[in-house]
Amino acid sequence: MGKKNKMSKIKVKQIRSSIKRLKDQKRTLEALGLNGIGREVTHNISPSILGMIKKVKHLVSVTEV
Repeated sequence: MGKKNKMSKIKVKQIRSSIKRLKDQKRTLEALGLNGIGREVTHNISPSILGMIKKVKHLVSVTEV
């Protein structure tokens, strides 16, 4: 068990278009809350969120908040 007092957060920004991408990549972007280039969302770091980001890493940029 780690010594995290508060949840770490990451900011995910869509930097590339989802046009001509696989359907599962489009759905992953939607699940992350991204629906266009330049959109940003903030998420708590969790294994499921990290897995989604890994799937679309070529379409997004990630920064720690």
